[in-house]
Amino acid sequence: MTSATLQLACALIERPSVTPLDDGCQDMMIARLQAIGFTIERLRFEDVDNFWAERGESGPLMAFAGHTDVVPTGPVSQWRFPPFQPTIDDGMLYGRGAADMKGSLAAMVTACEEFVAKHPNHPGRIGFLITSDEEGPAVNGTVKVVEWLQAQNKHIDCCLVGEPSSTEQVGDVIKNGRRGSLGAKLTIKGIQGHVAYPHLAENPIHAFAPALTELAAEIWDGGNAFFPATSFQVSNINSGTGATNVIPGELELLCNFRFSTEVTEEQLRERTEAILLKHGLNYQVQWNLSGQPFLTSQGELVDAIVGAIADVEGRSTELSTAGGTSDGRFIAPTGSQVVELGPVNATIHKVDECVKVDDLDKLHKIYVRTLERLLLR
Repeated sequence: MTSATLQLACALIERPSVTPLDDGCQDMMIARLQAIGFTIERLRFEDVDNFWAERGESGPLMAFAGHTDVVPTGPVSQWRFPPFQPTIDDGMLYGRGAADMKGSLAAMVTACEEFVAKHPNHPGRIGFLITSDEEGPAVNGTVKVVEWLQAQNKHIDCCLVGEPSSTEQVGDVIKNGRRGSLGAKLTIKGIQGHVAYPHLAENPIHAFAPALTELAAEIWDGGNAFFPATSFQVSNINSGTGATNVIPGELELLCNFRFSTEVTEEQLRERTEAILLKHGLNYQVQWNLSGQPFLTSQGELVDAIVGAIADVEGRSTELSTAGGTSDGRFIAPTGSQVVELGPVNATIHKVDECVKVDDLDKLHKIYVRTLERLLLR
């Protein structure tokens, strides 16, 4: 017999909601939530659909957060099955968004349906913060909904984000924080000229090379018990005219810091520019902060999720801050406890994205137990 979670996951996958499109996914979720007593606020900002749902009158607010948008499919011809035609094969559900994160969204909704059916007069409040702008610029999604919540004097005490956190089995890893992300577009100015007359030119590649060596070797911090050391990586370097006999006039470089709570973005900027100035470079830099690091090191949310995983799966879980950024970076600064728990992430953003069918039901059960542990104490 097909579970309610699987049925809803398949219905969501059928919608080609490539970011920032929602394509009716939120309508499906809203209808299910309204049927069990949630009030709904549709929040559209520019071209992005979002909604906030809430059930309960008073007490602590535990919210589920997630996104209905998915990344592009890539070459459809390389998929075993059409990416927006959910297909079950050998116990796996295939489709774009199966793991990231329509499977989690389905489990959240059905978990609330089960919890409310058992506890219609539950204490506390349950919320849903859903966006269709997580895989894209993330400008008109969760960050705007959080601003709206603050204007309404609504504070999320505990937030469970459905990002695919697991590595081998559902619940073997949960993310109790994320590193910050600071990007930079760096332009090094030189003087273009003929390679045969280097004294009449200034090669920005040669000028920048010693600074790059120093930046790459720099120890930015030592990390801590929850975060690895901050890393600096160059993602692109571009210079030259395409001719072999022309010294280029400038060099452009893209780089990124993934940083821990041991260093601030201001310190990273200052230390980077100090190295550039030390080497006498004529430069311009554009900084882009994608998110601050956040950490929920302990507390009722971590305890509830770890306990729920033990109840359902009979095993312990690992706390981790590895991986990229998530929308948790917009929620945590409000003072909320934020933890990410979702399915295995091995195929996210890949061709043939898939999730174990059984894992969806396990995730559903863990979400139910989390609600019970948080709200029925």
